[in-house]
This record gives sequence, C-alpha cells and structure tokens, in this order.
Amino acid sequence: MDMIFHWDASVLLWLQDNVRTDALTPFMNAVSLLAKGGALWVLLTLLFLGMRKTRALGAVCFVSLLSNVVILNLLLKNIVARPRPYTMIEGLILAGPAEWDWSFPSGHTGASFAVAVCMLLLMSRKIGIPALILAILISFSRLYIGVHYPTDVICGALIGTSCALFSV
Repeated sequence: MDMIFHWDASVLLWLQDNVRTDALTPFMNAVSLLAKGGALWVLLTLLFLGMRKTRALGAVCFVSLLSNVVILNLLLKNIVARPRPYTMIEGLILAGPAEWDWSFPSGHTGASFAVAVCMLLLMSRKIGIPALILAILISFSRLYIGVHYPTDVICGALIGTSCALFSV
C-alpha cells in the first residue's frame, strides 16, 4: 500500500508543480462542479427519459447511474474510508473547495463514466465520443484540484464503465 500511496502522491505533486496554473484553475473547478452529485449526468438521464426517441437510453443510463451510486458511494467509500489527498500528502495544496467525505473511489468519475459509456455504446459516435471526453476531463479535474488520488479516479472509471456495460 505504501508503494501505491507514494505513486499517487508523486502524480498529484507533479500535476501541482507542472500543470496547475492560475489561468487553468477556475476552468478545472467549473468542470468539476458540472458533475457535483452527478448533477450533469442525472439531468442528461432525465432528459433522455423524457423524450420518446431516447427513452430506452434513459432507462439504461438510469440503471447504470443507480448501480454506480450504490456500489461506489454507498458501499465502497464507506468500507475503504480513504481520507482526501490534501489531508494526507505533505505539500499538496488544494486548488478548489474542500470535500470532507471519503476519497476512494471517485464519485464524480464513476457517475461520469456510468453515463458516458452508455452514451458511447448506444448513441452515435458524434455524441458518445464527446461524452466520453467530458467524463475524462471531469476525472482529470478531480486530480488537478487535489481532491482525489489517481487510484480513486482509475477505480471510479472502472466501476462506472462496469456499471454501464452491465446495464447495456
């Protein structure tokens, strides 16, 4: 576990020292805010459910999102109980609002991949690929800000993707 923690810490400190800028930070905070509580993905799912043409997609996204929330937010976060990186890594400076729930796995990332992968598989590539790019950008924003370890984001993406594949 020490090896994983040191890798996680080195990635976050490298991002802080080499990627983070005053100009980019407000953008990354805005991107992260898009997915707070899964809001963007919940709204998209409701929009899909509300339109006859995309109702089946909405149902799949709903199942994917709901299973992701249960597995990730209700179970794993409380079982693993991993503190946020900015509370554990010396020298890591938080670049956005503090979050006080557990870190592992990333809920923002899980929700993003749970819906974006459904969109990628069930919609045209013109819509699915941008959705997946947005999910990746949201995930990266969580690292950039310093509220998640890389392993939180990787596992969140794997869980969200698994929920999408199960739901399809």
